[in-house]
Amino acid sequence: MMAKQTFTTGQVLTAAQMTSLQQTAMLGGDASAKVASYVLVAADAGTAISMSNGSATTITVNTGLFAAGDIVTIINLGAGVCTITAGTATVTTSGSLALAQNQGGVLRFTSASAAIFFQFATPASGDIEGVTAGTGISGGGTSGTVTITNSMATEITAKGDLIVGTGNATFDNLPVGTNGYTLVADSGAATGLAYSAGIPVVLNAQTATYTVVLGDAYKLVTMSVAGANDFQIPTNANVAFPVGTVINVIQIGAGQTTIKAVTSGTTTISSTGATATTPKLRAQYSAASCIKVATDTWYVVGDIS
Repeated sequence: MMAKQTFTTGQVLTAAQMTSLQQTAMLGGDASAKVASYVLVAADAGTAISMSNGSATTITVNTGLFAAGDIVTIINLGAGVCTITAGTATVTTSGSLALAQNQGGVLRFTSASAAIFFQFATPASGDIEGVTAGTGISGGGTSGTVTITNSMATEITAKGDLIVGTGNATFDNLPVGTNGYTLVADSGAATGLAYSAGIPVVLNAQTATYTVVLGDAYKLVTMSVAGANDFQIPTNANVAFPVGTVINVIQIGAGQTTIKAVTSGTTTISSTGATATTPKLRAQYSAASCIKVATDTWYVVGDIS
């Protein structure tokens, strides 16, 4: 192996010696392949040490072997991390002494007992190597100054605009609505939302005695029954309407509708009806609102008797 050599005045260099000098000048030098942890020796000056091992290895640096200005190129070809370790010498670096696969650098001695490791320009662990734009973001890049843009922000064109989802990972701009209008769900609209002059009443048509369910909150239940019928409110244990829920009911059939509790001993209904706990809608097309004011307490107000 041809490493650092001493020449005399007038000496004629061989082709091999000139090649070695050229390689050393280009941070190469004779290659010295290692497959296990290794301690540098004086003959390694001017050479390139390559480590190849699937497990972690070390290259140890000791004092008294190299002179100021000597260099050793170190490259890790193996899958295992190769760590440049200070034995009796001092080794400093601004990069990393732990080399992952295909990383390397130059160990330059500043004295017989100290060296600086100049790591080749490879990304260190944790460095950002690129920015990729995801949903709602445009731009990105892998080098230089990277610009990213919030695509959602560019969709907004006026004060009050909203960005809403239109499908899986898609979105659009919903322009601001008219003053006083209310934003409501609208499955027929591309955005699934629409501004409305008022909140549409959702109807629930019934043709027999009916016990309300959680989905009836704020709806209008229509009772179209020819004979007498009941509009029933269950206990909170069975249907836990939030306090403040309002359920509206209208009698559109000839049969009179009585508003009552499914379990009168648990659910309390209060009203101005002739029988306060079981008020009746006064006549056909009479309506009332049932308002939950406590866990099992409801007020009924409206056209009742």
